[in-house]
Amino acid sequence: MRTAFSIKHRLFLRLASILSFLFICCILPNSSAQTIVQKTSTGFSLVRGGKPYYVKGVGGQVNLELAVQIGANSIRTWGIEDAQTILDEAQRLGLTVMLGFWLQHERHGFDYDDAAKVKKQLEHFKAAVDRFKNHPALLFWGIGNEVDLNYTNTNVWYAVQDIAKYIHQTDPNHPTSTVTAGLDSQEVRLIRERCPDIDIYCVNTYGDIAGVAENIARFGWTGPYMITEWGPNGYWEAPRTNWSVSIEQTSSEKKAVYYDRFEKYIRPFSDHCIGSYAFLWGAKQEYTETWFGLFSKDNQPTEPIDALEAVFTGKYPVAGAPTLTAVKLNGKSSSENIQLKSGERYTANVIAGISVGIASSFPDTSGFLNYSWKVLRESDDKKSGGDREDAAEEVKVSMQQASTSTIRFRAPETEGAYRLFVTVQANGKKAYANIPFLVEPRTAADGPAHFIEFKQQTMDFSK
Repeated sequence: MRTAFSIKHRLFLRLASILSFLFICCILPNSSAQTIVQKTSTGFSLVRGGKPYYVKGVGGQVNLELAVQIGANSIRTWGIEDAQTILDEAQRLGLTVMLGFWLQHERHGFDYDDAAKVKKQLEHFKAAVDRFKNHPALLFWGIGNEVDLNYTNTNVWYAVQDIAKYIHQTDPNHPTSTVTAGLDSQEVRLIRERCPDIDIYCVNTYGDIAGVAENIARFGWTGPYMITEWGPNGYWEAPRTNWSVSIEQTSSEKKAVYYDRFEKYIRPFSDHCIGSYAFLWGAKQEYTETWFGLFSKDNQPTEPIDALEAVFTGKYPVAGAPTLTAVKLNGKSSSENIQLKSGERYTANVIAGISVGIASSFPDTSGFLNYSWKVLRESDDKKSGGDREDAAEEVKVSMQQASTSTIRFRAPETEGAYRLFVTVQANGKKAYANIPFLVEPRTAADGPAHFIEFKQQTMDFSK
């Protein structure tokens, strides 16, 4: 009995030791693969775990399994809310994380001359560094996002440096970075002078992405850089209507933009541009409900994701998204300053198909595509820098289906600015477009509105 007990006891201790080892090594995120910036014969390379690591990233922390499926290897956050959960999920899926520290912005009222507040912020992020520096999914640190947007107090860069310096003192395994709103010579100079502990210069850029490679060197940055937000033209860069609202690209135009900008302005400069994060891997209201989101409000993937899959994997998806050839309202496109009369009936139509490549598709001849339409008031809650906005109000209008891809609808009774949105769905993906229009009041000279009365509703042709 004594011998049997001894054997069982030894087996128990050995099993407990093995389980403890597995728990420490495999479950607890207590050790991380080292990431370094390495100088090469032609520029720079990010090296992780001893191997070159080119970042093919998306900005956001939702739908991570799909991010892996389309070939992404990294995600970006802007803050540390839910950081533990995000890092753990990324590790489970084999993704890395650019972990962002949301430094307070001057435009939101933060005073970088207030030493006590600056020190409190520093201590907050020092604690975050201590907590997450050994997580195996961590790739590098992002210290601040667009703190230069609409700012006047350049002391913010000293605050960035204090955090970067602490990281270098306590975490030898992960590089530091900071992110600017676009690229400006003054910010490059200030970061070089005031932030010597920043390893990677990160740029958020949209319509100006073509000039980054040339300008960042011309402005004096000699180290590696990354494009940490990129995508369609921003609303501040878009053409405007006569009533001063920005005209949004269709999802099909955006698909081409994502593909071209990666292939022309990111990939060819990989000797200094060590990776990128496409924006936005998620959905949000920013100027419109579709401007930057790669997912719809109901979390469905949209057409531009096909372009990301193509550039990340080298292959276009077999089941492509719907794609749009033309969208017209009253026979006009979005750039033609469409003005409608209150209460009058108008026709809108879309020509769509299924994409089989970036610039090729076959038309919808089998009724395979599902169409839905709605009218929204022009947003009256437009902000800057991605600050939270309220959703635009949907307006119930009389609407009837004239054909599969054509509707007749009655213009809103109230004058003002609106947008007509169309969504086309197939293969679990969506294409979309919107056309801004202005409703003018009826006058006596216009006479009664010419429309056939039918039930007031917003019809959803996706059902």
